[in-house]
Amino acid sequence: MAKTKKDSAPTSDQPKKAPRFTRQHKMLLGSLLVLFSIALLVAFISFFVYGQQDQSAIEAMGNRDEKVGNWLGKFGAYLADFFVYRGFGAASFLFVKLFFLTGAFLALDIPLKKLKSIWFWDLFALVLISVLFGFFADSLPELGGVVGFEMNQFLQDYLGKTGTLLVLIFGIIIYLIFKIKISPDAVKSFFEKSKADMEESLASMRKTAPVAEDNALYNLEEYEVKEPTDEDDEDLPEPELKPVSQFEINKDALKPTIEHPSEIHLEPTAKETVVDQPLAVVPPAPVAAPTPQIIHTNDEAFVIEQAPEEATIDENLAEKLVADFGLFDPTLELSNYKFPTLDMLKDYGGGITINQEELEENKNKIVETLRNYKIDIAQIKATVGPSVTLYEIVPEAGIRISKIKSLEDDIALSLSALGIRIIAPIPGKGTIGIEVPNQKPTMVSMKSVIGAAKFQEAEMELPIALGKTISNETFVVDLAKMPHLLMAGATGQGKSVGLNAVLTSLLYKKHPAEVKFVLVDPKKVELTLFNKIERHYLAKLPDTDDAIITDNNKVINTLNSLCVEMDNRYSLLKDAMVRNIKEYNEKFRSRKLNPELGHRFLPYIVLVVDEFADLIMTAGKEVETPIARLAQLARAIGIHLIIATQRPSVNVITGIIKANFPARIAFRVTSKIDSRTILDTQGADQLIGRGDLLYSNGNDVTRVQCAFVDTPEVEKITEFIGSQKAYPDAYLLPEFIGEGESGINLDIDISERDALFREAAEIIVTAQQGSASLLQRKLKLGYNRAGRLIDQLEAAGIVGPFEGSKARNVNITDLNALDQFFNNEQNDF
Repeated sequence: MAKTKKDSAPTSDQPKKAPRFTRQHKMLLGSLLVLFSIALLVAFISFFVYGQQDQSAIEAMGNRDEKVGNWLGKFGAYLADFFVYRGFGAASFLFVKLFFLTGAFLALDIPLKKLKSIWFWDLFALVLISVLFGFFADSLPELGGVVGFEMNQFLQDYLGKTGTLLVLIFGIIIYLIFKIKISPDAVKSFFEKSKADMEESLASMRKTAPVAEDNALYNLEEYEVKEPTDEDDEDLPEPELKPVSQFEINKDALKPTIEHPSEIHLEPTAKETVVDQPLAVVPPAPVAAPTPQIIHTNDEAFVIEQAPEEATIDENLAEKLVADFGLFDPTLELSNYKFPTLDMLKDYGGGITINQEELEENKNKIVETLRNYKIDIAQIKATVGPSVTLYEIVPEAGIRISKIKSLEDDIALSLSALGIRIIAPIPGKGTIGIEVPNQKPTMVSMKSVIGAAKFQEAEMELPIALGKTISNETFVVDLAKMPHLLMAGATGQGKSVGLNAVLTSLLYKKHPAEVKFVLVDPKKVELTLFNKIERHYLAKLPDTDDAIITDNNKVINTLNSLCVEMDNRYSLLKDAMVRNIKEYNEKFRSRKLNPELGHRFLPYIVLVVDEFADLIMTAGKEVETPIARLAQLARAIGIHLIIATQRPSVNVITGIIKANFPARIAFRVTSKIDSRTILDTQGADQLIGRGDLLYSNGNDVTRVQCAFVDTPEVEKITEFIGSQKAYPDAYLLPEFIGEGESGINLDIDISERDALFREAAEIIVTAQQGSASLLQRKLKLGYNRAGRLIDQLEAAGIVGPFEGSKARNVNITDLNALDQFFNNEQNDF
């Protein structure tokens, strides 16, 4: 039954939503900061003109007859006195820049991350400049301000003038190295560039100067030829490779120089024709050719060219991109996304209440029952949990453990308990455990589990808070390490609540860009609340209207689509040369993968099936085969499965399923056979229900009281997430066409084309992407009509055939070619 407006209105019991910082608020605050920065600039400039005569007026701010010379009035005089005279002096002009940039970033809705570095280094420069003025211009307090003067005096009292000067020089060096990025290599290249410019200017002056008659003949004695010796080699400087900054090549540094003039042998030739002009050399590449060095003789000009060294880039391109733009942030598109708060979850009372009388009574009955069978106990200890108390006993020497384990039913009879579970022995301990249900079990709230430090500080890829153990510790596991989870139990024992607890844990911990859910709900009522977060967290096929799958026939296409997605992701991992999704995403964040080559950030995909037995009964092998394939291969590429069933029989949980689901959760079942089917051991038949479960991952079995999350709590969380800015659509899985499905009918009459055919063709050609989802978004159509348009475009030859997960090829390059296509078609028609 639909809710009326009156019913949906918030009541006094419901928490009010906190007001959000909207775009209008940012523009208002940003404009205010920009205007304030302009006011500061006017006040500071006028302070250095009228500051001295306004000193008396500042003391009499309440007197309206007192006049000031500041261009911003008494308010400006007070601001200038506060920031400049009593503050940081002339360095206070940096406040104008900081307030102006902050206001501009807010007004233009630019991310504020870049402002952190600007604020830090400007405040550092503010203090440094203020102390510098206080040191060198202590007679002018307006330059250094009170802060600069006092800090200078403080440093001089402890370090003296010399020490204070050294501290200031060290501060300047810090600013130059970390802010201005000055390095010894940059300084060295600057001086070498200046030296090369000077040599070039001297060479040009020699060329333009007239040649004296005495030097008309070439004097070979000036170029005495001698064999190089070891001493000469020691005197000559060794060639040195200098680092070249990325994307900038110092052309002057590439000019050829003659390192060893003595090695060039000049032999005069008789009656050579004098070359009036040097030959023009055309460079073979667009890079500017190096300027040749020319030696003039009486009858010829020698052009000596040295091939330039290739430029080397010391810095990696990926490191350069990270330095310029930072690591890739997948959450940037929804950067303002807010996680749900703990206030949306209910608190079902205090902690565990210990009933001392009940503990003593149970202890006495256990000891008495064992003594009746001549089993003496050396020590007994009780650990109270939310719903079960663990009694650890240490038997006397010589007692066989199997004898105690066989008394399970006898102890249950003496305690009049619902179900007794004996752990003989407890793994890692030298004791035998007897789990006895409490008479008044305590409900474990989801709020206490989510708010626990063990969950909040968990460094896991997909953390899941299931509940609390017998020792009242929060039980947190990582779905990425499981890697798949099988949940089974009788009807009404808590499987749906367990699924809600798993999904709620991920919603509280992971951003929408990091995880996506594929929800399969044959019951049609259990997971419908998550429809509200479709465009945030859910994934679906392109041809489905609802993201939550309730039709068993569509489940087959979804599972096969996940197999296609798995194959595509493995191709990406192969190209990136990594082994799993974690390494791939780290490499993509470090900007080492090119998005133009198809690489993208890969979110985790969690497939949740609420009733697996119904799928097996209706689809059989068609479901089991893709499920088994995903379970075997999908863990490395971030696709994880959570399957729940209320019929844990061998024809539902087959050997293939069990082999690939090492992590299993068993709620209460009716027989030991079902317990062995789920866990490969008994014990699930002794649970007390209402969320009491056994978790197994390998050989260890842990008893946990599942956290309770009610439907209104899930509704609040999904409404809070759904009301925020979302992606344009749900995460689209690749299309899948089965082997038995018929192909596209290409015999489509032109007269039967859709009215939006031409508009759809223009959209496809403009975007160069042939997909039905694109037409859905642009033309606001349903999938069926968009699919028919794609069929008609393929029949006309505008787009190519379907190619699985790849986008269709567009055969027409631009709109001009499309107009020509339609004109030719009309002429033919």
